[in-house]
Amino acid sequence: MKALVYEGVGQRAWIDRPKPEIEVPTDAVVRITHTTICGTDLHILKGDVPAVESGRTLGHEGIGVIEEIGEGVSNLKKGDQVLISCITSCGRCDYCKQAMYSHCRDGGWILGHLIDGTQAEYVRIPHADNSLYRLPPGLEPAAALMLSDILPTGHEIGALNGEVHLGDTIAIIGAGPIGLAALLTSRFYSPARIIVVDPDENRLAVARQFGATDTIAVDPVETVLEMTGGEGVDVAMEAVGIPETFDVCQRILRPGGRLANMGVHGHSVEFHLEDLWIKNVTIRTGLVNTNTIPVLMRFLESGGIDAEGLVTHRFALDDIEQAYDVFSRAASEKAIKMLLTAE
Repeated sequence: MKALVYEGVGQRAWIDRPKPEIEVPTDAVVRITHTTICGTDLHILKGDVPAVESGRTLGHEGIGVIEEIGEGVSNLKKGDQVLISCITSCGRCDYCKQAMYSHCRDGGWILGHLIDGTQAEYVRIPHADNSLYRLPPGLEPAAALMLSDILPTGHEIGALNGEVHLGDTIAIIGAGPIGLAALLTSRFYSPARIIVVDPDENRLAVARQFGATDTIAVDPVETVLEMTGGEGVDVAMEAVGIPETFDVCQRILRPGGRLANMGVHGHSVEFHLEDLWIKNVTIRTGLVNTNTIPVLMRFLESGGIDAEGLVTHRFALDDIEQAYDVFSRAASEKAIKMLLTAE
């Protein structure tokens, strides 16, 4: 089969690899029909995730059809069309029993990280019963694919960790895929004001289309404080993963505010505890658990989220290297999410 393989910092290749096989009875092998590229994949290529070894097949999002199934899998069958969760969960360990699937003792974020991932023609999925979701008929692949990672990440690590409440003023720093997913899912909780910050005017236009009440391209700290009468926001969400955007979040929180960090950070940040200790703020970080995939899937079925609107570019899976080039130039290419379809 063909797979997109990490070959060291800054290096990748679409090459032949052995087709995966069932290794333990709880595995399934899925034939990929659709996949995508995540900002985390770009972080890997930059060397920000050193646990990823050269030779690893990248990717942790996908839709496919079950090709082979282990004898220990009971909830799925060969031929089922399934969504692949970016998080693998055994369902039995102490962390899984707390719905902290991201810390599963025999799983977590392993696809495209510690084991071969979904940017390939086939992928082996451990703990298939708990890590695959049968897709309802009629759900558009472009929308369903967003359930693998970005929608649950925006919901769980953004809206839920930020404890978005009715009438809140929230600010999302970064209007990439995760920031826009946080915008879409924060609307479930009826904040009064959603401010989105990004230097890219195209992404700000998309944010307004998705329901942002205000957008800011420059001077975010000064502008947010001016917009809020010097008070700051109830919730600040960091959706980029660099020190500068984390610093913006710290500086725009009002007393009692909540900072939800969604970005993947490859470098340390300066934590201004000298300013924050007196403000009764809450700071939460996290890796998505994907425990909200079932409820988000129901929202997609009912048309409650415009998830398909996140897809800006479509490629054949064989053209994945071109898709990476486009995604790495997201601002100039006006790219948000890629839809890669197997022929």
